[in-house]
Amino acid sequence: MEAVDIAQLTDFRIGQVCQHQAATGCTVVICPAGAVAGVDVRGGSPGTRDTDALNPVMNRRSVHAVLLAGGSAFGLDAAAGVMRDLEARGVGRDVGVTVVPNVCAAVLFDLALGRSDVRPDAAMGYEACQRAWAGQGFKSGSHGVGVGATVGKGLGSGGAMKGGQGAAAFRQGELLVGAVVAVNCVGDVLADGRVLAGARGPDGAFVDSASVIVRAYDQPRDFFSDAGATVLICLLSNARLSKSEATKVAQLGHDGLARRIRPAHTVFDGDTCFALCSGLVDTTVDAVGVMAAAAVEAAIVDAVVQAESRDGLLAHRDLAHPAD
Repeated sequence: MEAVDIAQLTDFRIGQVCQHQAATGCTVVICPAGAVAGVDVRGGSPGTRDTDALNPVMNRRSVHAVLLAGGSAFGLDAAAGVMRDLEARGVGRDVGVTVVPNVCAAVLFDLALGRSDVRPDAAMGYEACQRAWAGQGFKSGSHGVGVGATVGKGLGSGGAMKGGQGAAAFRQGELLVGAVVAVNCVGDVLADGRVLAGARGPDGAFVDSASVIVRAYDQPRDFFSDAGATVLICLLSNARLSKSEATKVAQLGHDGLARRIRPAHTVFDGDTCFALCSGLVDTTVDAVGVMAAAAVEAAIVDAVVQAESRDGLLAHRDLAHPAD
């Protein structure tokens, strides 16, 4: 299994757009020919669009785009712009009088950073599609849906650090599996036994968000009002899988999340993982699942390592890393 650029998944197009001043944005993954899709929601506070149709018992045969957006529930408006772009290009389910694009979406909470009155809307979703078709490429860190992302909320927003969006992909023979993620979690981000970004105390040292939460077991808190939460994942693969198998891959993608973020899937995170399969390569579910979890892990690291500081929140790159 070798690491490759996410751009090698040529069945998909990725575009992003953001309002840097407002600290919000969105990222779209388009599969023009349609992809078999699954989804798995593990966080306790999700904000999603059209995910029920991905249940294996439902009639939905394919998905044409997945939108990941900031703005909390307001950001779901951006999906309308994706619909408009795809319909104009003839991408969607033919219903005779037009085509209906199948567009799923999930949002994260970033309203506490930047401007809360500016959120992803239809115009922003449409522009993200335009950039995807133009092949402008994926930018990790403080771009797209990750521009307002933060991590490490154990001590509230004052001790948090910047998150972002990231991507990673792996190849084994003809099989390609990749992940696009937005890291905006309550928990801390870890790799190789150390914290890359997370909650920091008044002295600047990392504290363990999980331990802080446990010690405050009798003190209810609303992490949304502090800084927001949620990790969003879109897995991309050229695998030929059924809807139930794609759903299993989406479940396995959360393994990568849980290995890199602690704690994961809290009540205040809306952690959601989509899996899109373009259907070109025969393979096993377990092979795709192992590669998917690895891609999620690598993409999460990419997101926080590439993130940039803003509004008083430090990023990983601002810290001293004697071991690097």
